[in-house]
Amino acid sequence: MDMSRTYSSDIAFTPVVKEIQARKGSRHGYASMEERGSWMTEITPDLKVFIESQISAFLGTASKDGQPYIQHRGGPPGFLTVLDEKTIGFADFSGNRQYISQGNLAENPKAHLFLIDYGTRQRVKIWGTARVVEDDAALIGRLMPHDYRARPEQVILFTVEAWDANCPQHIPQRFEAAEVLALMTEKDARIKALEAEIDQLKSKS
Repeated sequence: MDMSRTYSSDIAFTPVVKEIQARKGSRHGYASMEERGSWMTEITPDLKVFIESQISAFLGTASKDGQPYIQHRGGPPGFLTVLDEKTIGFADFSGNRQYISQGNLAENPKAHLFLIDYGTRQRVKIWGTARVVEDDAALIGRLMPHDYRARPEQVILFTVEAWDANCPQHIPQRFEAAEVLALMTEKDARIKALEAEIDQLKSKS
């Protein structure tokens, strides 16, 4: 194996990480993955569908000193928009105005997006860089979800460098309240229809 070669997964599998993998017995499997092509570096059509179906996302940043921070962002499906094969954009809504993520990105553009769909038990990890775009009304208009009650303050553009999809192990299966309510409403309507059919049959007997 050519140890001088680089792979897209090196963004996470640093030399120290690889040493630990070797010590704990997983390096061979990940080395084989690297030889087969390693992680994807562009947004595929399937990943685009997954990204734009999410209603929740976690954005990881760190200060220049390495202090990590994770910020939750949410919105209706489509609030995360795939602009091209390397770029994800979203309107950054006004919140508690701490601006920790923006401050981190101003001095360290490295960022991470963590997406998890509890209903389908899928998760995707995306490494890259991000930047904040202020005072661009056209871009905000393009990324702002239609009829969503929030005030967009700026835009965050995330450039993808590598991504990996995890297995569903240990992901609890949960469903959104709106999905459960829709299913219950459909069930109740079906029960009423069946009860009406039963009443009709009884009246004819």
